Parts: sequence; structure tokens; C-alpha cells
Amino acid sequence: MAPYLETVKSFADVPVTDAGVDTAAFLEASDGLVGLFDLFGSPAFAVVQNDIKGNVAKVRARYETNKEANKTLELLVENEKGEKKRVATEGLMWLLRGLSFTCKGLQQTQADASEELASAFTKSYEQTLKAFHNFIVKGVFSVAMKACPYRKDFYTKLAADPAGGEPVPEAKLNDELNRWLAGLDAIVTRLQTFYEKGGHNKGF
Repeated sequence: MAPYLETVKSFADVPVTDAGVDTAAFLEASDGLVGLFDLFGSPAFAVVQNDIKGNVAKVRARYETNKEANKTLELLVENEKGEKKRVATEGLMWLLRGLSFTCKGLQQTQADASEELASAFTKSYEQTLKAFHNFIVKGVFSVAMKACPYRKDFYTKLAADPAGGEPVPEAKLNDELNRWLAGLDAIVTRLQTFYEKGGHNKGF
């Protein structure tokens, strides 16, 4: 075993070309992000995990119908454009919102070492997902925010080697996490711009 960020695909390593964001690598990195919430150690975050997992599954199902035609996320969305039900297009749109929520929350804690996760993720929720949620879902997320672990405990888990090896030094952990977040932020920003320019978010 190894510390968490060394066991998953980093968003910084997802290939991005003129044709777009590599679908398979993006889905692998998104699976890794889902597992990150296990380190929060609270069942309240199951709602966040399940939402992201469900949307990853919708995109993956579409990708697997024709891996070559859907090899980038942009191509996948374009290929679904003329269909009556754009399940993967909507799923990816919601996935991007969930990824943005996670990214901004962790960026906030990275930028200010004194800020607790509950505060950082509450701010992130207000910036990303809150506008799209109804009263009931807002309440569920409010409970989840309050269930965030202490920053110190989360970072200890993130640095730990489950097999009992030496934890990752703080400086190295920060470098790895910052690189992971920068890659994620760049992909989310690119795809949200793609959705807006192409009108792919209309009707949802």
C-alpha cells in the first residue's frame, strides 16, 4: 500500500489535447476523487460520493458504447448532441459541478492552513452546487458540511501509509495535492467553458 494520492490517478496526469480531455483517464481520476471522501470518515458524505459515482457511471456507460468515437469528453458530448435523451451530457455536467465543489473546498484549505474543512467546503458549496439544489438537498449537504473532519485529522489520513510505512512528509503532500488540484481545476474550467460555448447545458 501507499499514501492515498499515490494510489490514484492524478488529474494532473490526464491527457488534454486539441481534441479534448481523455475520457478514460478522466474517469479513472474521478474514481480516485470518490475514494477521497472515505478519508472524511463520515457517512454524511455518502450523498456526495453517490452523486459523483452515479454521474461517473453515466459518462462511462456512454464511453463504453464506442471508445474510439468517445475518446475525449468533448467528442462524447458532441456525439450525443442530436439524441433525444442526453444522459451522459447531463451526467458530465453534474459531475463537473461535484468536482468543482470538491476542488474549491480543498483549494481553500490549501490556501489557508488555519481554515477548517467544514468552513472551506461550506464556502465551496455556496459557490458551486447550492444554486442548483432544492431545499431538501441543501439540507442534506448542510449536514454533510458539519460532518467534515478536523483539517489536521484529514491531512494525517491523506499522508498515512495504510500498510504502516512512513507517512508522506508535509511538503511533499502539499506539492502532490496542489498538483492534483491544479490539474482538476484546469479540466473543470475547460469543460465548463465548452458546455457554455456549445450550449450543451441547455434543457437541463
